[in-house]
Amino acid sequence: MKYVPKEERQKTKQSIKTVFANNFFMLKQIFSASPSFVLFQAADAVRGQVSIFFEHTVLIGYVLEAAEFGYPFKKVAGVILLLAALITIGMLFTVYQGEYVGPRERPKVRQKIKMKLYEKARDMDLECYDDPEFYNSQVLAISEIDNQIDRVMKFVIDTLSGLAAFVTTAIYFLYKDKTAILFALGAFVLSMIFEQLYNKQNYLARVEGIPFSRKRDYIKRIYYLNDYAKEIRLNPGVSDILFDRFEAANDEVYAVEKKYALKKWFFGFMRRYVCNSFFADVLFIGYLVYQAMVLHSISFSTVAILYGSFGRLKNSMRVFSETYPFACETSLYVNKIREFLNYEPKIVSKEKLAPTNKAKEIELDKVSFAYGKNQDMLIKNLNLHIKPGEKIALVGYNGAGKTTLVKLLMRLYDTKAGVIKADGRDIKEYDVKKYHDTIGTVFQDFQIFAGSVKENVLLDVADGIEDEGIKKALTQSGLMERINKFEKGLDTELTTEFSQEGVNLSGGESQKLAISRVFYKDAGLMILDEPSSALDPIAEYQLNHAMLEATGDKTVIFISHRLSTTRIADRIIMLEKGKIVEQGSHEELLAMKGKYAQMWKVQAGAYITV
Repeated sequence: MKYVPKEERQKTKQSIKTVFANNFFMLKQIFSASPSFVLFQAADAVRGQVSIFFEHTVLIGYVLEAAEFGYPFKKVAGVILLLAALITIGMLFTVYQGEYVGPRERPKVRQKIKMKLYEKARDMDLECYDDPEFYNSQVLAISEIDNQIDRVMKFVIDTLSGLAAFVTTAIYFLYKDKTAILFALGAFVLSMIFEQLYNKQNYLARVEGIPFSRKRDYIKRIYYLNDYAKEIRLNPGVSDILFDRFEAANDEVYAVEKKYALKKWFFGFMRRYVCNSFFADVLFIGYLVYQAMVLHSISFSTVAILYGSFGRLKNSMRVFSETYPFACETSLYVNKIREFLNYEPKIVSKEKLAPTNKAKEIELDKVSFAYGKNQDMLIKNLNLHIKPGEKIALVGYNGAGKTTLVKLLMRLYDTKAGVIKADGRDIKEYDVKKYHDTIGTVFQDFQIFAGSVKENVLLDVADGIEDEGIKKALTQSGLMERINKFEKGLDTELTTEFSQEGVNLSGGESQKLAISRVFYKDAGLMILDEPSSALDPIAEYQLNHAMLEATGDKTVIFISHRLSTTRIADRIIMLEKGKIVEQGSHEELLAMKGKYAQMWKVQAGAYITV
């Protein structure tokens, strides 16, 4: 069982100011997205309770008094018809709000608020994904946004409904019997206490269960995503592992629920029975009977209306006893959303200089780096100079720091020590987005997006973009011949996420598409991380020569475990444990008979004698 630390428990403690500030923050976001969505629901909430008061309290009370004291029928009928007409007009407004305004505006609200979250997620520092706590908050913020929009609107509607019901019914009680309000007040105070305790346990259970729920969701994705289909079917033993882990995660979720179940049951029993049924059905009815039969201070028609209205008065007080604790729980989630939206990226520009697209000169001066805090340095006091237009190959065994180094060059992370310069300037002085625009990249874990071939090459909106440059890039990567076979050519949708007619490319074809992005981009620095790992030797040979031709005088840095690929480089740099251990041309490194030569011999020894 996972222990919830004191700090996490303390995070559930909120002041009234914080609760209302968080709920009001989300309400402002909703109102900003669609004022009519808020105003129509708010007006209907008040209208509904006023209508119910006149229908169920005023009208029925009047009819009962008329029967008890013999009012003229014509007068009673006139009152009934007048109220019926007013109620009908109100219902027309409710239908208009519920069937037209709500369905039309709700998607607009969700879309606009989600876009803020997606834009923020796009600008997050990559290191945020290395922090489990922050990543959990990000997952919670994005996954909960629809729910919290609905919860805040429910809070607003319930608050206004409760206040309208309370004001109208309380006026009636004060007019008929002031003491009766004390019974509702007692139920309210106790209900408020136990409702808040119940919601706090609910939130703690949810937060504690998130890591285990994420594990279950991961396994769920594996069984419906095409990416895993072949592996699962060819290796049924993997399912046994996943099933075991799913059961373990499920057991953890169950254990979390069990941990809080007894407290939730007790608080739920107190709020639902003791604070509601006991007060209404035992204490209050006894009081009314005593007033009517012993003291003769109220009529029997008044007894019926007061008893019927007691439930309404008691429920109206839920605006304090249940709605406030509900708002407290909502506030805890909204606070996560606010923390996410308020995050300020650390990868920022000092002077926001605009870099050029010419071949870059790169200098690393005593650069060190580690992921997270208190971690061992993966890059250690590294010095490197790359000339403009030079073709550099980074080689080394897994964990040597190759991919980490290129991430630093691209400024996806900032160094822990030392300076990286591009064209003589610290890369921190360049505008971050403009600096990224001058770098073309292909990672070994590249992604194909649900969109057209054209959009996947551009990684941007394709409207108004000429096809010529895109076709040239696809030709250079060796994929154009395959694209020409598609009926819609460059407009062919990839993946079946958005289109049933979408095409799924093979691994090698997908890699060629990813490489065509670099060919299309007019970048001064090109970084290729395992650019041909999914290609056959002939396709790899053709691609390497195409890359040399396409990159021209641009600076190129590529990572490859196939040393046959590195032979085309002007200079090969071998890394080991974050340090440069050898560098030179292919022939120079072989002549040194060092670690590169040993690696070459292992790969090519069956065909060549070193």
